[in-house]
Amino acid sequence: MDFPSVDGRRPSTPTVRGVLADATRDVDPRLADAVDASSSWRSDYVGLVRQVTSVSAQTPKAALAMAQAGLRAVHERMVVTGTTSGTATGEVPLRDWDGAGEPFASETVRGTAPRVPELRVPYRGRSLTGGALRDQLARWQSDGIVEPSFVEAVGEVVDHPEWLAVGGRTVALLGAGAEMSPLGPLCAWGADVLAVDVPATPVWERVRGIAEDGAGTVTYPVENGVPGADLVGRTGDVLAWLRQVREARGGGLVVGMHAYADGGAHVRVTAAVDAMLSRLTDEDATTALAYLATPTDAFVVPSEVVEASTAAYEGRGAVRLVQAPLRVVSRGRLFLPNYETALPDGSGVADILVPQQGPNYAMAKRIQRWRGIVAEDAGQPVSFNVAPATWTRSVTKNRLLAAAYAGAHRFGVEIFAPDTTRTLMAALLVRDLHRPVPVREHPEQLFADGAAHGGLWRVAYEPRSALGVAAVSGLPSTLRHR
Repeated sequence: MDFPSVDGRRPSTPTVRGVLADATRDVDPRLADAVDASSSWRSDYVGLVRQVTSVSAQTPKAALAMAQAGLRAVHERMVVTGTTSGTATGEVPLRDWDGAGEPFASETVRGTAPRVPELRVPYRGRSLTGGALRDQLARWQSDGIVEPSFVEAVGEVVDHPEWLAVGGRTVALLGAGAEMSPLGPLCAWGADVLAVDVPATPVWERVRGIAEDGAGTVTYPVENGVPGADLVGRTGDVLAWLRQVREARGGGLVVGMHAYADGGAHVRVTAAVDAMLSRLTDEDATTALAYLATPTDAFVVPSEVVEASTAAYEGRGAVRLVQAPLRVVSRGRLFLPNYETALPDGSGVADILVPQQGPNYAMAKRIQRWRGIVAEDAGQPVSFNVAPATWTRSVTKNRLLAAAYAGAHRFGVEIFAPDTTRTLMAALLVRDLHRPVPVREHPEQLFADGAAHGGLWRVAYEPRSALGVAAVSGLPSTLRHR
C-alpha cells in the first residue's frame, strides 16, 4: 500500500488532503473546498479536522455519510504496487486490489503461568483489585479524569472475571508488539491470541517473552524460521494467514489494530489493515473490530462534559488575575475556554489535536474512526475506546510533548503509565466483546462511550492554549530524566 507516484516521488499530502475533502464534500461542500484550497497544510489541518468533526456531529446521517465517503476515498486514492492477480503492475487503486496472497506458516507459544483470575490494575506501585480498584475508579470520575461510562464498564469486568479469557474468541493483534497493545493483559488472562508485527528481533523477543510468561496461547506467522510479517509489504499474505486460522478455528475472530509508524507510513499501514478488515468482515459479519482512540484528536462530547468544563473555567477565582497579562501578551491565544461555542444540542467538540503529531497521524486515526462507525452501523461488534494520555516512547522522544505531559497535572490532567493504560484498555475490550452491539442515537457516541481522556475533555482550558505553559512548567522535570 502506498501513495500515488507524482514525478517519481510518493508525497502524502495530496492524498491525505484529498481524502479529507472527499469525506466532507457531499455533506459540506464549502468545507471540502477549504480543505482543497489549503496552502499551508501542516498548520491548517488542525482547524480543518476540527471543523470536519463539527460537521459529523450535525446529524447521524451526516456522520455515517462522511465515514462511508472517507473510506471510499481512501480505497480510491491509495494504491497497490507490485502485482495483482498474479500479473505485474505499476500501481492500481486499492479498491481494485484482489486481496490475493499465500498464507504464512505458523508457530505457537503456550504460556506456562497460572491464569490471572481477576482484573488487577497496576497503578503507582500497587495492584488494584476489587474494592480498591472501585475506589480508584470513583476518584478518577470525581476528578474528571474518566467518564462515568468508563467506571461502569470497568466495574462490569470486575463483576465478571470469567470474561477475561475471552472464551470462544481468537484475538488477532496487528501491531502486537506496540507499547499500547493489550498483548500482555490478554496473555495473563489466558486468551487465545494471534500476533502480527514486523519481523524484527527485538519485537519478537518481547512478544515471545510475554507469551511464555502468560497463561494463554500466542500464534504468529513465520517465514523461513523468522517470525513476523510486514503488514504493508505483505498485506495479501497476512490476509490469507488470518483467513486460514479463522477457518481452522471456526470463526470467532477479533481483529485489533495497534500498528503504529511515523509520518506517512502510519497512513499506509492503516490503509493496508483497512483493506484486510473490509474483506474479513464482508466474509464474516460476526468479525469484531478493536481500536484505541488517541486522546489527541477532536471528539464530539456530550453536554454534561461541556457544562463541567464551562463551570471549571468560570470558577477559576483569583488565578484569572495572573492569567490576564499572559493572555494580553499572547494576543488572546493562551487560556482559552475549552468550549467557546457549544453545538446546537449543547454538546461540543473537544479539540485536542496536537500540531506536532502531524496531519498523517490525524488522518490515520480518522480512517480508523470511519471504519468503526461504518462497521457498527452494519451491526458488527466494535470496541473503540479513548485511551488516556500515556507516557509512551513516541511521547518521550518529542521534547515539547514530554514537557507538556510533565506539567499537565497543573491543569487537572493525569498522564498514565503504560502498564496502567494497557490493562484498563484491555478490560474495556473484554467488556465490549461481552455485550450486544449498542444502538446509538449518534455514531460519534462510539468514541464518547467509556472514554478515559485523562481530564482533557473536562478541564477549563482548550488544551492547546495551555500546552505551552504546561511545557514550560514541566521542562525541568524532563531535563532531569535525560
